[in-house]
Amino acid sequence: MLRAILDANVYVSAAVRPEGPPGRLFARFLGEAAFVLLISPSIIEEIGRVFAYPLVKKCIRGPIAPELWLEDILLLADLVEDSAPLVLPDGLDDPGDVKYLCAAVAGRAAFVVTGDRHLLTLVEHQGVRIVTPRAFLDLLG
Repeated sequence: MLRAILDANVYVSAAVRPEGPPGRLFARFLGEAAFVLLISPSIIEEIGRVFAYPLVKKCIRGPIAPELWLEDILLLADLVEDSAPLVLPDGLDDPGDVKYLCAAVAGRAAFVVTGDRHLLTLVEHQGVRIVTPRAFLDLLG
């Protein structure tokens, strides 16, 4: 089964637009256990921080309660420990993105799923492919 780390922007996109690829990814995860979702404490912290932004709260539509939805996800996800930060890979501009690569390596993930164009330019890091939500959804079939 595919193992993946999802960027905080994928969680937010899913909550804002559940019918889009990020929302469909979470529907596949929650409904079918279509992949193994890995998450670390630092990623959980970032997701919580982003969901608290007033603009994000304003954009979330429909019956979703982000806190409860996230609780469901966390109950089913595999927690990986935060590991020592990697040296910033060439081409990665945002040091805040290193947590995703660290968690992917620590959790033996095959993929980091993100909408972050800076992370996407890496394409691969230590055997971990970096893909968009749409590409990952296509891989799930």
